[in-house]
Amino acid sequence: MRVGLTGGVASGKSTVSAMLAELGAVVIDADVLAREVVAKGTPGLSAVVEEFGEELLAPDGELNRPAMGRLVFNDEAARRRLEAIVHPLVFERIVELEERAPADAVVVHDIPLLAENGRGGDFDVVIVVDAPEHLQVDRMTGDRSWTEEDARSRIAAQATREDRRAIATHVIENTGTREDLRRRVAEVFAEVVSAGNRAG
Repeated sequence: MRVGLTGGVASGKSTVSAMLAELGAVVIDADVLAREVVAKGTPGLSAVVEEFGEELLAPDGELNRPAMGRLVFNDEAARRRLEAIVHPLVFERIVELEERAPADAVVVHDIPLLAENGRGGDFDVVIVVDAPEHLQVDRMTGDRSWTEEDARSRIAAQATREDRRAIATHVIENTGTREDLRRRVAEVFAEVVSAGNRAG
């Protein structure tokens, strides 16, 4: 059973991802893999340095992420060149991890931009973690010390809540306590497993 998991910034998607892993799901996080494939000593990092230059290396030999971010943030062509290196490597790792998962596993792909990339149809089930905008802003300004302006511009740059909910098989509202969230995640996971058993 392949599950796509997504949610807006500060919706609580990472928390839900961790809870699903605790329940026995195999979680594949594209962001984590994107960091892994350009870690120190990898062919991915060598390719990035070859493409963009050694000034993108930190003194410890790791990729200088802030410098890389500044380079690609305002330069569409540079971002595409970086993606042309990183995306195929991430895809390879995803395939590898999926093949290693047990045949009856619930494999959850944690993909922040699932709605934006139009990839909802790639999965048997799509779980959307949702929270109203005012809560997202509160979390970003409170927990992450962002300014309200930064928080709102990040939300505006993502798909709308309606767009995300439109691709959802299950919506997990994250507006209550952590225990409320845990209960709802367990409920959805049980439904996904049961649907997988029926299909299998």
